[in-house]
Amino acid sequence: MATAEAPVHVITPEERKVIFASSLGTVFEWYDFYLYGSLAAIIAKQFFAGADPNTAFIFALLAFAAGFLVRPFGAIVFGRLGDMVGRKYTFLVTILIMGGSTFIVGLLPTYASIGVTAPIILIALRILQGLALGGEYGGAATYVAEHAPDHKRGAFTAWIQTTATLGLFLSLMVILGTRTAIGEEAFADWGWRIPFLVSIFLLGVSVWIRLSMNESPAFQRMKDEGKVSKAPLSEAFGQWKNLKIVILALVGLTAGQAVVWYTGQFYALFFLTQTLKVDGPTANILIAVSLLIGTPFFIIFGSLSDRIGRKNIIMAGCILAAATYFPIFTALTHYANPALEAAQKNSPVIVVADPKECQFQFNPTGTKKFTSSCDIAKAKLASMSVNYKNEEAPAGTPAVIKVGDTVLESYSAAGLPKDEAKAKEDEFTGKLKELIKTAGYPPKADSAMINKPMVLLLLLILVIYVTMVYGPIAAMLVEMFPTRIRYTSMSLPYHIGNGWFGGLLPTTAFALVAYKGDIYYGLWYPIIIALITAVVGILFVKETKDNDIYASD
Repeated sequence: MATAEAPVHVITPEERKVIFASSLGTVFEWYDFYLYGSLAAIIAKQFFAGADPNTAFIFALLAFAAGFLVRPFGAIVFGRLGDMVGRKYTFLVTILIMGGSTFIVGLLPTYASIGVTAPIILIALRILQGLALGGEYGGAATYVAEHAPDHKRGAFTAWIQTTATLGLFLSLMVILGTRTAIGEEAFADWGWRIPFLVSIFLLGVSVWIRLSMNESPAFQRMKDEGKVSKAPLSEAFGQWKNLKIVILALVGLTAGQAVVWYTGQFYALFFLTQTLKVDGPTANILIAVSLLIGTPFFIIFGSLSDRIGRKNIIMAGCILAAATYFPIFTALTHYANPALEAAQKNSPVIVVADPKECQFQFNPTGTKKFTSSCDIAKAKLASMSVNYKNEEAPAGTPAVIKVGDTVLESYSAAGLPKDEAKAKEDEFTGKLKELIKTAGYPPKADSAMINKPMVLLLLLILVIYVTMVYGPIAAMLVEMFPTRIRYTSMSLPYHIGNGWFGGLLPTTAFALVAYKGDIYYGLWYPIIIALITAVVGILFVKETKDNDIYASD
C-alpha cells in the first residue's frame, strides 16, 4: 500500500519568526560561550597575572571547563522552570543571564586592578554562562518543535542545530576582524574586550524579538487543560518509565552525537594547531570555510529526517565517523605537515621507562601534577607531536628517550622546589627540542607545503558527519518525551552528552596519546563512544518522527 504524500506546507510569518528568534538567540549564546575558549591565553594574562604562567593558563582552562561541567545542572534548573512556567519566559531568562555575563566580562577589571577578586568574579560568570546554556538549548528546541507542523519538525529544529556552528564561526570572525583592525599588541592589551562588549547589541535584538513571541501551542493547551506538571524532576527522573528513556537518549543518541560533533569541530582544530603545528590563522580559516560550506547540511539532514526518520541518519553518522576517523586524521597529517609524517617514519622514538612510574595522564581540571621521569618524558613528546614506542626499564631507573643512537635521560620533579623544577624543565625541554629537530621533526608546519584544498576537503567530511548526527537530534529528543516533562527530560541527556562526553574529549584524547605514544590514539575515545551509541541506538531506541508531541503523558 502506497504511503500518502505529506501535504505541501508553506511556512507562515509566525513560524518564520519562531525559527528566527530561537535560532538568533542560540547563535548569540554560543557566540558568547566560544569567545572565552578562543581568548583563553589572553584572559589568563589579564585575570590570573598573580600566578606563574602555567598556573594562570590552568586556571583559565578551569574556568572554561566550569562552563561545560555545570551545563547539566542548568538543564535541571531551567528544564524544571520551563515545564512549570512555560517555554517562552524560561529561555528569555537564560539569554539575559548569558548575555549579561558576557557583557560584564568585557567590563571586568583585571587582576592588576582588583587582585584575586577578578578571577573569582570571572569564574562565577563562566558558571552562570554554563548554567544558562544548559537551559537555553532545551527551551529553543522544544519551543520550535512545538510550533512546527508534524511533517516539518526535523526541518524547523535543524535551524537551531546550525547555531553552535554559526556561533563558533561568528566568534572567530569577530576576533579575527578586531585583531586585524587594531593590531596584536593593542588587542592583547585592551582590544580583547571588544568582542565581549559588542555582544550587548546582539542581546538587545534577541530579547526584543523574544518578548514579542507567544507561548508554544503545546504548552499553552496543556496549561489551559490544567495538566502542567507540579513536580517535573520527580516525574522525569523518579519514574522508571521515563528515566529509562532519558538513559537511552543519553547512551543511544547524545553521547555519540556529542563526540562526533566535538571531533569534527573542536578536536579537528586542536589537531591542526597543537599536533600538526599549523599556524593559528591558517587553521582557523580552514575550519571556518569548512563550517561555512557544511552548515547547510544541518538543514538538509534535518529535512531528510522528516521523510526517512531521525534514527537512521544519526546512527549512520556515528558509524561512518567511527569507521573513517583514523584514515581521515592520518590524511590530515599527510597533507598538512608532510615533514612530520616523514620524521615519524624515518626517525622512530622509544621511551624506556619503569612501567610503575607511568600514569594515565587524564587531567580534566588541569590541577594534577605528573612529576615522574616517565610522565614528564611522555607528556613532552606528546605535546611536541612525536610518536614513540614504549620499552620496559628495570625498576627504579629514570626514563630515557632514544632516537637512533642518541639517548636523553628524563628527570623526576617530585619534591623539587618550584624554581629548581622550572630550571630542570627548561633544560630538559631545550635538549629534547634540539634532539627531535636533529631527527627531522619540524617545530611547525611549513605553510608552503600545506595542501589546503585537500585539508579543506577532509575537514568538510568531518563537518558532514557532524551535520548527520546533529541535524535531526533536536526533533528526536523532543519527540521522545511527553509535553508535561519534555523540557526537563530532553535537556539533561543532551547536556550530559555534550557537556561531559563531548567537553572532556580533548583532555581524554591527550591522555590517551601520552599513554600510547601515538598522535592518533586519542581518536579511540570518540570511536568507542560513537560505536556504543550506534549499538544501543539501533537495538533499543525507537524511531520518533511519527510520535504525537501533543500528548501530555
